[in-house]
Amino acid sequence: MQPQILEQLYSFAIFILVGFLIGLLFDMFRISRRTFKTSDIITYLEDILFWILTGLLILFSIFKFNNGDIRAYIILGIFIGLALYMLVFSKIVINTLVKIILVIKQIISFVSKIILYPIKLITKISKIVTKPIKKLLKNLTNNIKKIPKISKKQNKSKYKKDFA
Repeated sequence: MQPQILEQLYSFAIFILVGFLIGLLFDMFRISRRTFKTSDIITYLEDILFWILTGLLILFSIFKFNNGDIRAYIILGIFIGLALYMLVFSKIVINTLVKIILVIKQIISFVSKIILYPIKLITKISKIVTKPIKKLLKNLTNNIKKIPKISKKQNKSKYKKDFA
């Protein structure tokens, strides 16, 4: 075979791989949407980020592996790689990674419960201990409010009677 044809076959194979990577990148965004609830704005930003990353990957690959020349077989290679990934590997990758992420989320939840348990226990104990103290203080304030107030005139006249 001629060296030029071999170079083009090599480029074609590289761009099939690029299409495969684009499919994988797309699935990463799909997985993040399945496992983490996000608002519409975040979803829009993720879409923009996906297209920026895809564009940069394609441009980098074109300049790195094909000297900046855009040929029909490059576009065909990207579509073939993307289609191969979507038809053969996408479901497997998504299901596997979603399960892994859910297991990791469960582990993190379990560990956080273990770490937070002493704090919850301390707060419960403090509520149990402070409840009688609060009740006592409330009774004291209610009893203090019930004590009749003596005006200054009554106070002076009482002292005069005591000393007379």
